[in-house]
Amino acid sequence: MISAATHIARLVRAAYVFAREGVFGVVDPSLVPPPGQLALRLARLIERPGDKSGPRLSRALTRLGPAYLKLGQFLATRPDVVGVAMARDLESLQDRLPPFSQSEAEAVIAASLERSVAKAFVSLGPAVAAASIAQVHRGEIERHGVRRPVAVKVLRPNVATRFRRDLSDFFFVAHNAEAHSAEARRLRLIEVINTMSRTVAMEMDLRLEAAALSEMAENTRDDPDFRVPAVDWDRTTHNVLTMEWIDGIALNDHARLQQSHVDMPDLGRKVIQSFLRHALRDGFFHADMHPGNLFLDDTGRLVAVDFGIMGRLGLKERRFLAEILLGFITRDYRRVAEVHFEAGYVPGHHSVENFAQAIRAIGEPIHNRTAEEISMAKLLTLLLEVTGLFDMQTRPELILLQKTMVVVEGVARGFDPKLDIWKVADPVVREWIERNLGPLGRVQSAMSGAGELSRVAASLPAIASRAVAVIEHMEKMTREGLTLSPETIAALGRAEGRKSRWRTVALWIIAVTFIGILIAIRQL
Repeated sequence: MISAATHIARLVRAAYVFAREGVFGVVDPSLVPPPGQLALRLARLIERPGDKSGPRLSRALTRLGPAYLKLGQFLATRPDVVGVAMARDLESLQDRLPPFSQSEAEAVIAASLERSVAKAFVSLGPAVAAASIAQVHRGEIERHGVRRPVAVKVLRPNVATRFRRDLSDFFFVAHNAEAHSAEARRLRLIEVINTMSRTVAMEMDLRLEAAALSEMAENTRDDPDFRVPAVDWDRTTHNVLTMEWIDGIALNDHARLQQSHVDMPDLGRKVIQSFLRHALRDGFFHADMHPGNLFLDDTGRLVAVDFGIMGRLGLKERRFLAEILLGFITRDYRRVAEVHFEAGYVPGHHSVENFAQAIRAIGEPIHNRTAEEISMAKLLTLLLEVTGLFDMQTRPELILLQKTMVVVEGVARGFDPKLDIWKVADPVVREWIERNLGPLGRVQSAMSGAGELSRVAASLPAIASRAVAVIEHMEKMTREGLTLSPETIAALGRAEGRKSRWRTVALWIIAVTFIGILIAIRQL
């Protein structure tokens, strides 16, 4: 009771902030039951006077603190849950907060690295950027007599406690919503909050971000247009991440890019092709590629930072993405439909022909427009909407891919409004298909399959031995009954003493049923 009252008290405060910022003003009263309509009218009375335009929900989430900021960012990737309009509102949410003090940052660094800041760094400047989970400082290290600038990312003090508290409120809402609403159960709100909780837990361990940096560095070491900062593992822990300082031009600084005479159309090409290579070739992509996280270094390569949110695609998802993009490029709608069925995304009881017809309704209008009017991200959005009509279940990894592509495409078009997305994507998509689905890909798949078969064959004797042992054990149980050691009986007795009488009866029923099944098998 006390826990529920605590949750409710904190949620009432959140509701007040939402009402104050005018969030409830965008709700259609006709869609709300009569008691809710009264609550909406009361909420409108305490709205903040002044401008009612702009991203109201984003303002409210920013006021409510780090966990609500992350909730908004996470829900921006789930238009299937919050709707397209609200997802667009949340896309403008900026994860920026005032920095915590230099003394607190240095205390976190010293405790995490188990040495003083003066011993770990030659110098450590004030914070240059601050977000909900961590902030970044510019520092210097000395290695082999040479000073090098580094970026030092420091976790906010006590941020984990604050997140745990607010996440418990979100779970309280989700559990009660699913208990009383079929729509909430359909949207699987508990699973949504579970997914967010796991994502935040990974972001709050900076070693995992360092590992993502390291993995992407290996994937892209031969890429001519893209790289990532090098990690300083000697100065990286759970709460501190030290990496190479990037002196490049931020992609949101268009004035400086123009002053440096950067080839803007070519820069747009680099952004699109780099993202598609990571998604298709590696199955591992940066899922927060807004311009503030991308830099252009002095060699002309893109450099990405902030690897807290990453996306992964399995081979099936990569094949799905490559083939549907190529299918739309070549207007082979039948093949696009078949890929959905082959991947198991659309249930087999539906008609491939009917699904191909729906795909054609999306694809044909594209070919009547100029290149700059065609949005690959919008196409994927429409595709996910159509697949919902054919009972395709929500695929979170595809939604994250689609939302990232919206951002990437917007960045690229900002440098070249007439960018032909399809022409730029075509060589990357075709290269992947030729390598993985062409003759070479078939040979590699066959070799991989042969290797798997040889490993299975090598383990067959051990598998057979274990199978014989299991069968002999089952026969012995059938002949002699279930035999327990004295230690096991004593332990069961202590455990049963703590359980209710009905649970004991249920356990014996299960045991008797199991033995009966064994006897029936023996007699067959």
